[in-house]
Amino acid sequence: MFTGIVEATGEILSRETTAGGLRLRVSAPFAAELEHGQSVSVSGACLTVEEYTDEWFSLFLSEETVERTYLGELDAGAVVNLERALPADGRFDGHFVQGHVDGVGEVTGIEQVDDDWVFGFSLPASMGRYVVEKGSITVDGISLTVADFEDGGFTTAIIPATYDITSLSRKSVGDPVHLEVDVIAKYVESLTEGYRE
Repeated sequence: MFTGIVEATGEILSRETTAGGLRLRVSAPFAAELEHGQSVSVSGACLTVEEYTDEWFSLFLSEETVERTYLGELDAGAVVNLERALPADGRFDGHFVQGHVDGVGEVTGIEQVDDDWVFGFSLPASMGRYVVEKGSITVDGISLTVADFEDGGFTTAIIPATYDITSLSRKSVGDPVHLEVDVIAKYVESLTEGYRE
């Protein structure tokens, strides 16, 4: 479980295609604190630490993960958002984030408004029923609030701290983003499914 509060960005140092998927080596300021088997959100995708040093850690992406995310398209030098799993006694500052990418959208607009930024994102049609204005959504592992929502897309307001700490400052219109809807919406749908006509 994650909160969507990005701890740091890391850089893809290398990639190795294997018979069963893809292995990435990622730099991280907290790499020395990791352990084998720990979960790390990499731009919103929950992945498992294989090896680590004081400066980097490696992750394996199965074929399914490569197909469902854009991580397989990243080359060395690409920047990703990083968050370690929430400890049991940790502060919960974002929202419940599973690290299960529901779909890939893209940046549709970027506008600076005073010190803040407004980003627009496309939204796959299958995810629209889970998104509401002022609700929570995860974009590349970042817990954000939907400012405006309409069929096919939504906008969010980005404060300077989020813009500076995350990979959003490096995004351009047309770039892909991982999207995860609020899991609570999925549970509500599941619980009420038998009552809908």
